[in-house]
Amino acid sequence: MRRYSGAGARQQQQTEAVADRVHRYRGVLLVLLAPVLLISFVLLLMPRAPASTSGGGLLAAGGRRWGPRAVEDGSNKYAVIFDAGSSGSRVHVYCFDENLDLVPIGKEIELFKQKKPGLSAYAKDPQEAAESLISLLEEAEKVVPAELHQQTPVRVGATAGLRALGTERSEEILQAVRELLRDKSSFKSQPDWVTVLDGSQEGAFQWVTINYLLGKLGKPYSNTVGVVDLGGGSVQMAYAISEKDAVKAPEVSDGEDSYVKKLLLKGTTYYLYVHSYLHYGLLAARAEILKAGEGNDYSECMLEGHHGKYSYGDNTFEASGSPSGASYTKCRALAVRALKVDEPACTHMKCTFGGVWNGGGGDGQKNLFVASFFFDRAAEAGFVNPNAATAKVKPSDFEENARRVCKLNVKDAQATYPDVSEENIPYLCIDLVYQYTLLVDGFGVDPYQDITLVKKVPYGDSHVEAAWPLGSAIEVASSS
Repeated sequence: MRRYSGAGARQQQQTEAVADRVHRYRGVLLVLLAPVLLISFVLLLMPRAPASTSGGGLLAAGGRRWGPRAVEDGSNKYAVIFDAGSSGSRVHVYCFDENLDLVPIGKEIELFKQKKPGLSAYAKDPQEAAESLISLLEEAEKVVPAELHQQTPVRVGATAGLRALGTERSEEILQAVRELLRDKSSFKSQPDWVTVLDGSQEGAFQWVTINYLLGKLGKPYSNTVGVVDLGGGSVQMAYAISEKDAVKAPEVSDGEDSYVKKLLLKGTTYYLYVHSYLHYGLLAARAEILKAGEGNDYSECMLEGHHGKYSYGDNTFEASGSPSGASYTKCRALAVRALKVDEPACTHMKCTFGGVWNGGGGDGQKNLFVASFFFDRAAEAGFVNPNAATAKVKPSDFEENARRVCKLNVKDAQATYPDVSEENIPYLCIDLVYQYTLLVDGFGVDPYQDITLVKKVPYGDSHVEAAWPLGSAIEVASSS
């Protein structure tokens, strides 16, 4: 028989006592544990609800939301969007999780790269136009995981610059781009994904992008913001209107885009007024204003000391400065004439310019976000911080700075505005005059109304480029 010390005997007795108690009450324990085990098993089988998102995402099919939540799993998808504008080509790469929430790429919410000139600069050489995108394509391929290349869609949306070349030339360039993507890219591409983007579609995408990022979608139309996007070849105005005003929209001629698009976003129906004004982007407007002042050996809009011509598309205009310098007053008169503000063809109750219906105005237009060249010129002229994502200004700020610039000669302007490129310095007067005239005379904005210049929109802890490609990426990613 094994003997134990006193302490060991006591320990054995305690162990046996516990064992006896467990054995005695085993039935009670089983009864108590059974419901707990059953509940745990049921919870394990239940589908997990997605994490809540901030900022109010855009409701997609099946109740999914787009918002600033990043996840790291194997279900991420990418979309590559080329914005082939008149002033340059840009590539945007977005990453979405399974809920179509944006996922950061590295330290940024997207990859954004750009280069100049745009595709339209290669009007006579389609092959060279296509090859100008190769460096941007390579940048996109670096950030998309190799195993996802074949399922990652790549779209090319050409805007006003290519539209201005005409159907035949633009199609030759687009076909060269299609062949480039087919032969030299591992991304997923389709012929109809390389196209001249419809002007109103561009404006609608831009409106969706900005209101989505601001968390405005799903709210009454009066809570949304209107968007003016000033590109190089065209300018788009888009804002939500009431159903009552939408019904009043005039009919358009065959081949023209309708004034109103009906959108269902985050469970809310919006009637979106959108119109694209071809030939009235910043670079195209220079040509229109110079054309309006033809007949002289100089232009009242060009800075003193500049001698040269301005080419846009297939046309060339005299663009030398007057010996007495630029005149703000005379240049503004030319800008009003170029806009055709008093166009007699206006057959509607309210028009913007060129006989175009203005959508009726209303709450959806009271808060305006203006993008692209509006921000760029304001930053270069020094009245907004070039590093800011957004800035509050008034149209009158453009007027004030235009008056100041137009008094200068080229040499003084270069010293005063070092952030303006040498090629753009002679056009700084005409650009600022046009931007003020477009807002006030063209779109009827009060000169002292606050507007928001926007380059990027805060989104979670990131800033997203305020451009139409995100809207296109959302569409293609949600359908792939």
